[in-house]
Parts: sequence; structure tokens; C-alpha cells
Amino acid sequence: MLHQVGVNARCKAVAHFFVRYGCSAGKMKISLSILILVLLVVAAAFAPRKGLDAVITALNSGNAAELGRYMDEQVELGLPGKTATYSRMQAVSLLKDFFAQNSVRSFEAKHQGDNGDKQFCIGVLHTRNGAYRTRVLLHSKDGRQLVRLVSFQAD
Repeated sequence: MLHQVGVNARCKAVAHFFVRYGCSAGKMKISLSILILVLLVVAAAFAPRKGLDAVITALNSGNAAELGRYMDEQVELGLPGKTATYSRMQAVSLLKDFFAQNSVRSFEAKHQGDNGDKQFCIGVLHTRNGAYRTRVLLHSKDGRQLVRLVSFQAD
């Protein structure tokens, strides 16, 4: 009951604002509708790219298991000296070894974007043993963004 009183009080305050500045009930409904529409459009424009952001966070911490959560069943993995398509489990295992040998200091995303149902990121993985130019490609599958390619090249 107390919650309803609070909502009613807020509604009355908004209505009072519109009446005070000469808006009729019809104009008030239109104005509120436009305001809500604008807020939804702005919120959608700034919505995070969940899959890509999570992958960047995993790269930044050198967490192969976390990165594996966002991988497709088959992943093209490019490591110095070897590039091939691996299962998710194989790719995570290889990435764990790579991150163990090259302690990650940070990941710097240089360029990221999307093209239809694909997202990509190009950046630099800074490790104890040097920097690696990094490419990541995600694609849409079953409503999720999944990693299809991860590639590290010595910079």
C-alpha cells in the first residue's frame, strides 16, 4: 500500500508539472510517450556488446577458462608457430599453456566494431615476454555472440 501511495504521489507531481506549464492531458501523454521513446533509443545505442566486452575482460586478465565460456564449439586459434581449428576444450587448454608461458599484463583494444551478426576486435596483448597483435572474431549463434577466431602474432 505504501508503494502505491509513492507511485501516485510521483504521478501527481509529473501531472502538476505539465499542467503548470500549460499542457493538456493529451499533450502530456504525447510528451511522455516521446520522452520514453527517446530514452529507450538512447539506452539501446549505449547498450554494451556483452559477448565482446566479456572476451576483452578475459583477455585482459589472461583467463583462458573465462574466454572458453564465450567460444563456439569449433574455434580457429592462431598461436605463434601454429594455427589450426580446435574444439573448445582443446583451444582452452592451448590458451592456458600460452597464458602460463606469457604472463598477461594487459590487453589494449585498438579497434572494435560489428558487421551485421559479427563482432570483432583488434588489439595488443601485453605479456611478460612481449606484445602480441591480437585478433578476435565473434559470430551470432542461437542468440549469443560466440568466439570463432582468436589469433596472437608476435608484435
